[in-house]
Amino acid sequence: MTNTSAFDAPLQLAEDAVLIVIDVQQGFEDRAYFGPRDNPSADERMASVIAAWQRTGRPIVTVQHRSASGPLAPGTPGYELKPYVAAVAADLHVTKTVNSSFYGTPDLHEWLQRRGATQLVTIGILTNVCNETTARMGGNLGYDVVFPIDAMHTVDMATPDGTVVPAAELARATAAALHSMRFAKVVTTEALLAAAA
Repeated sequence: MTNTSAFDAPLQLAEDAVLIVIDVQQGFEDRAYFGPRDNPSADERMASVIAAWQRTGRPIVTVQHRSASGPLAPGTPGYELKPYVAAVAADLHVTKTVNSSFYGTPDLHEWLQRRGATQLVTIGILTNVCNETTARMGGNLGYDVVFPIDAMHTVDMATPDGTVVPAAELARATAAALHSMRFAKVVTTEALLAAAA
């Protein structure tokens, strides 16, 4: 686990902190397929974080999910990145078919190691799926992971018995797990932007 005193200290952002923008794709707007979501301001906040990284010259990685079928399948409009992410001149673009951004092409961990990167900031879609999986794996690999919980969103999901868990509750559970078990520093976009400046 991360040292408790260091983990709980005020957020300090490295000059070369790498922003990982995960699966911000058009297909997630398909409410008929994905169902209700939380955090309607997520796109605005993600765009503000990207803009801060561009202003300060910090590196940006974009990640794109390739589903075998459904709204995120290659060749469908839903596979495409949302315009404000598609316009980014990313330092690295990763495509993946699983939840973790560390299992994609090109190899994210190898690229980060070559750069000597130690701190990662994750934003994107979905909070408790690809974002959380990437944050957990990043923490396990020894990176200092920063997780701005309001610069992402998720959707309602059902338990095996059919009980629907609201998206906001799933996001709170993600924040609790990542924070309590020291996988990542869970922060607000406001705190992140203040540190980035």
